[in-house]
Amino acid sequence: MSQSSAPPVVRHADAKHRYEILADGVRAGLTVYRDRGDQRVFFHTEIDDAFAGRGLASQLVQEALADVRESGRRIVPVCPYVAKFLKRHEEFADITDPVTPEVLKWLELELG
Repeated sequence: MSQSSAPPVVRHADAKHRYEILADGVRAGLTVYRDRGDQRVFFHTEIDDAFAGRGLASQLVQEALADVRESGRRIVPVCPYVAKFLKRHEEFADITDPVTPEVLKWLELELG
């Protein structure tokens, strides 16, 4: 596999409730959320198999969580990947809220 000429770029697709990572000009992955008050509830992250093994999920989540911090919101890691990332990156502990039964019920209703 040849190396990419440009570094991957993370963009916030607010209208779609997600952050996307572009590699080689192609959407390589995404992390999806819903906002609940001042909380951004992340519930799904995926990287296309064609882009696996390049550290894109970590970059995507890192930049998404940094954006949450800048926006003044808090993180709720329903997504297993985001939860795992947060265990390794304690710099986000001060803005992370626990996943509660109330959040899960709300998310279920929100997603239909």
